[in-house]
Amino acid sequence: MWEVIKIENTIYLRMRHRIQVRPHDKVFLNDVAQIIAEESMDKELNKLFIYQVSDQDQNIIIIDVTRVIKEILKLDRTINIQTLGPMQTIVEVVYKKKGAALPLFLLIWFLLFIGAALAIMNFHEDVSMQAVQQRIYTIITGKVEKKPLLFQIPYSLGLGLGMIIFFNHVFKKRLNEEPSPLEVEMFNYQQDLDQYVIMNENKESMKKLDDH
Repeated sequence: MWEVIKIENTIYLRMRHRIQVRPHDKVFLNDVAQIIAEESMDKELNKLFIYQVSDQDQNIIIIDVTRVIKEILKLDRTINIQTLGPMQTIVEVVYKKKGAALPLFLLIWFLLFIGAALAIMNFHEDVSMQAVQQRIYTIITGKVEKKPLLFQIPYSLGLGLGMIIFFNHVFKKRLNEEPSPLEVEMFNYQQDLDQYVIMNENKESMKKLDDH
């Protein structure tokens, strides 16, 4: 039988991985961390002020768990803090985005469309796709045809359908909950980028300490 031991003034703290704020926002403890604490302390801790976003800040701010612990201990030095998970929270300052002009959007869309079409055509030319389809058509029907539409039309439709299934999207609509390979790659890239930002921030902090 398990024995439950209650420890008073103990809180469990888990830093969030990434949050977004607006310029000049105030960052509170419940913004940057998840907390498990006694009911008497919970409300006061969640509204504990941690950081004020200023004009000097860039678009990325790193809040370390040690800063959070210091602010908590200012309330009560007897609090026993148990940390879980990541040690930093990445605070992204989101500035108001200017709407992209319609002509610029259409130009980018046109360039991407032409680039994708050229990439597909160059690939088919490299592997002699037309010659292969002509040969298959001749083998099956016994006739020589320069434009075997019997193969080319289904192949073109299948190519488009395959791209839709592969990327798991029809415009903005998702086919199922499974992430597409592109989303997985973007996630991995974001993870590596966040890790770099945290490591770089730690180096800068150590450098400032050495200078002082």
